[in-house]
Amino acid sequence: MVSIRRATVDDLLAMQETNLNCLPENYQMKYYMFHSISWSQLSFVAQDHKGRIVGYVLAKMEEDGEPHGHITSLAVMRSHRKLGIATKLMLQSQKAMKETFNASYVSLHVRESNRAALTLYRDRLSYKIEEVEHEYYADGEDAYAMQKDLSEISSDPFDVL
Repeated sequence: MVSIRRATVDDLLAMQETNLNCLPENYQMKYYMFHSISWSQLSFVAQDHKGRIVGYVLAKMEEDGEPHGHITSLAVMRSHRKLGIATKLMLQSQKAMKETFNASYVSLHVRESNRAALTLYRDRLSYKIEEVEHEYYADGEDAYAMQKDLSEISSDPFDVL
């Protein structure tokens, strides 16, 4: 059994550890802390029945132009993949962006070679590729810049997903 809940400061070390185990893009603790302080409503964790963090979504708001959300990082431990955890984390974060900040859309970047993530974002969550950002990643790989319109998500906090 895995539950999804809002991330707290106490989760940041486990989130960083999950990131280090799952992704080539890694962040210093101050980056997680900045997200937690600035946009505490937008990041969520997946916790197993033993209390271990097995996945997370780290998100923020962008205020250049139209206010919109941005998914900074999403990771699920290999042992817990294919269970819908990433989808649930993303849906919670998107809903919080709409409810809390009235975000009109959410953006993210994904490696061109990350077929699993691309399937999740494009096929399951209805993100659209807006452009290719060349050499976006430190290793020189290109990224798809993707967006999802949040207008269909209710901003009513009592509305269920």
